Amino acid sequence: MQKLFEKLTGKKALILAILAMAAPAIIEMGLNTLLGVADMIMIGQMIGSGAIASVGFSNQIMYFLIFTFSAFNTGAVAMISRAYGEKDSHKMKHIAEQNVVLNLLIGLGVMGLAFVFKEDIFRIYEIEPKIFEDAILYFNYILIGFVPMFLSFAFASILRGSGDTKTPMWITGFANLLNILGNYVLITGWGIFPEMGIAGAALSTSLSRIVATAIYIYVLYVKNSMIKLKAKWIMDRHILGPLFRISLPGGIEQFFMQLSFVVVGVFIAKLETDAEALFRILIQIESLSFMPAVGVSIAAATLVGKSLGEKDIHKASEIGLTSSVLGILWGIFVGILFVTIPLPLLYAFTTDQTVIALGIPVMVYMAINQPGLNFMIVMGGALRGAGDTYKLMIYTMIRLWALFVPLSYLFILTLNQGVAGLWQAEILSIFATAIIIFRRFHSKKWALLMLN
Repeated sequence: MQKLFEKLTGKKALILAILAMAAPAIIEMGLNTLLGVADMIMIGQMIGSGAIASVGFSNQIMYFLIFTFSAFNTGAVAMISRAYGEKDSHKMKHIAEQNVVLNLLIGLGVMGLAFVFKEDIFRIYEIEPKIFEDAILYFNYILIGFVPMFLSFAFASILRGSGDTKTPMWITGFANLLNILGNYVLITGWGIFPEMGIAGAALSTSLSRIVATAIYIYVLYVKNSMIKLKAKWIMDRHILGPLFRISLPGGIEQFFMQLSFVVVGVFIAKLETDAEALFRILIQIESLSFMPAVGVSIAAATLVGKSLGEKDIHKASEIGLTSSVLGILWGIFVGILFVTIPLPLLYAFTTDQTVIALGIPVMVYMAINQPGLNFMIVMGGALRGAGDTYKLMIYTMIRLWALFVPLSYLFILTLNQGVAGLWQAEILSIFATAIIIFRRFHSKKWALLMLN
């Protein structure tokens, strides 16, 4: 451990550069996650644990659709950051405009299909009629903000790829304030606003996403920014070709990743309602806990891509390795918090003593999982920044479908470990795959990939 800190001390300038770019991204991603967490907390406190389960099932389907189809932003970040390193502003702008059109079309298509088939989708879960009804209600209002959300992801990736992580942070922060205020007045009703319950929380989230998209449009299309975009509808195969080639593996990866969570959610749905509510709460806690690692991964992706654009492979490697160490250290810190102060974290979401009692021992497994999970997130960002999305897709699919899903079934249902079984399975799957991903990055084979 002492040698590790000595090495990190010798890379102080590099660490500061990573953190300077990561800090706004960390805040932005944390706030982005807080948009959903705020709903969960306020619903849990104002309505009850049954409503938490309904929102959890709805959000799981939403995340499945979002993360699968927004993966084209992965390719955009890699391509824009490399053009940024090459100091080719015209190319940056052209890639950005193509990415916006692509996200708009995907957002419209996904929203339409989700609306038509929503009831069929939710029937995969074995849940009580009331929870099913509330999940559909919540999902209907969330769909209002689907297209703006896809556009927001595209706009944020454009800014991040060009080295601007601060603007997305401020926009997301403002959207969160609107969402929390909207939750307060729409869930229980206030003044002229009706009492909408669970639907109010979803409507508030959608409206805040619409406002965020409007601000992004002003920044990128109206304000005189470094990348001032124009509304163009003609698709350029010279841009779309590399964009698809880099992004498609990421989309496939996210599809199977989110599908694995849906399948595990089906396993959890076979447990009692208290266990379902606990699962949703713990997922929200964990999603907040690894946001710093996501922020560092965004910085790593941008800086690795920029370094490759500058033809500096050694610097790109140093950025990836140093960033991953920072991810591990953060995971250790969060793991300690999970073990030492589980009660305040659980009480933030619910006062149900049965759910809290079930949750305390599970958080020990969550703590053990944190260092490996954070390492995987950051190292994945570094590989995506290099455009090495195909290999990452293969490793992720092996981890999820050869290890995580089968082990989850074994631990949750066969061995009757309940919710704890999910994290037991994840610990084993991450440990087995982290070594392979590290060896891939250390080999520097990603430096030979061409983006165009």
